[in-house]
Amino acid sequence: MSIKQRIAKQWAKRMVKTTKQWADNPVRTQNKVLRDLIKTAKNTAFGRDHDFESIKNYDDFKYRVPINDYEGLRPYVDRMVAGEPDVLWKGKPLYFSKTSGTTSGVKYIPISKESMPTHIKTAQNALFHYIHNSGNASFVDGKMIFLQGSPILTKTNGIDTGRLSGIVAHYVPYYLQKNRMPSWQTNCIDDWEQKVDAIVAETRNQDMRLISGIPPWVKMYFERLKDKSGKSISKLFPNFSLFVYGGVNYEPYRNVLEELMGKKVDSVELYPASEGFIAFQDQLDQKGMLLQLDSGIFYEFVEADKAHEENPPRISLAGVKKGVNYAIILNTTAGLWGYNIGDTVEFVSLKPYRVIVSGRIKHFISAFGEHVIGKEVEQAMKNTVKKHRAHVSEFTVAPQVTPDKGLPHHEWWVAFDKPPKDLATFATTLDLEMRQQNTYYDDLISGGVLRPLVLRALPPEAFEQYMKSIGKLGGQNKTPRLTNDRKIADSLSELF
Repeated sequence: MSIKQRIAKQWAKRMVKTTKQWADNPVRTQNKVLRDLIKTAKNTAFGRDHDFESIKNYDDFKYRVPINDYEGLRPYVDRMVAGEPDVLWKGKPLYFSKTSGTTSGVKYIPISKESMPTHIKTAQNALFHYIHNSGNASFVDGKMIFLQGSPILTKTNGIDTGRLSGIVAHYVPYYLQKNRMPSWQTNCIDDWEQKVDAIVAETRNQDMRLISGIPPWVKMYFERLKDKSGKSISKLFPNFSLFVYGGVNYEPYRNVLEELMGKKVDSVELYPASEGFIAFQDQLDQKGMLLQLDSGIFYEFVEADKAHEENPPRISLAGVKKGVNYAIILNTTAGLWGYNIGDTVEFVSLKPYRVIVSGRIKHFISAFGEHVIGKEVEQAMKNTVKKHRAHVSEFTVAPQVTPDKGLPHHEWWVAFDKPPKDLATFATTLDLEMRQQNTYYDDLISGGVLRPLVLRALPPEAFEQYMKSIGKLGGQNKTPRLTNDRKIADSLSELF
């Protein structure tokens, strides 16, 4: 065992012990976070406007601070973007993470000097937990790749601005700099296809051991490697032992990625967001990700089916239950208050608190009152693919309210890497699985309101072509698994 591996294992043991201290005292940890947030921000513009001085407990906080989305906080953010200090958080932001929203256009998410370290610490913590639980630290002696956005930053009134993954690229620890791939120059390439080709050229003869990124873009990287070399990933990189991912559910990609890899590789799931690093997979044999409770984020939760109410009931961590679909609300050391990030989560464990990401508040289908969510379509697809031994590259679902003939239905646009032997039988199985996932959908089918789903088979590269057509190929961009309108479906129809 190398010196590097021994040091990594020592640090891993220490970090796991630290995690256990706050994970074993979750409510106390969260209450302290809330007190610290209020105390620090009471003299900001937002703190004065919402009388932070008078807040003594969580009930006071709920009374004073409404739930907000980006538009709700935008007047304050615009003042920060203009250069004003002490608006949502003390001082000025260290960075703005620039993201694109469907309703708000370009969004500037503040990252403060207090919140930035938590993005790095939590990612490191995930790796340390993996090392401690698996005993495998061999990847520290080889090359690692993080498929991410360009680290080139611009200035917004003196504040560095860029994509979160590009900002994080500036914080790779010095002891990993020699291990890190790709080169800085390659990482700065904006065009994703050119970037992937350059990454392939740089890495195909390297000792790659850890590979990290969003599954669809890792898949694209693997496919290019295989095309160039004619070899599986395990043949190219025999010491490749850890895949780190986040952003989308891995399960729909698992079979095709494992086939490209040529072997099963350990995987660790992360839940990062520009607003904060929320959770990480702390156990290889346990479902869900450990909610990060001591990183300057106070969490609130709203039952997802009530999230669209004007003043929905909200609860702290102490009140959550397993198996309930919650919209997750953040209050952070970057000054996001009552912030609905748009994700829904479900608790799979309360000791400790572990979550899975079940979908997006805005990504659902309820054109007929069925309220189908991302978790349900992904589970239905996973079960169907397993039964038919097919490989699905990507898919999305949309309602068809006014078909040319017949009853309304759900339309599934599916790109196959390995199609099933019989598409009609596959579609029938998928519809039955979907009916098991959502009783309202089942009732609509049984009652003759909807016909069974319609499957539109697409070529393997279809969604990459779609993302390229809208200028969102690569980086942290991903195709929604389902929408309540037909924008994506109609675009796919025009392309294919």
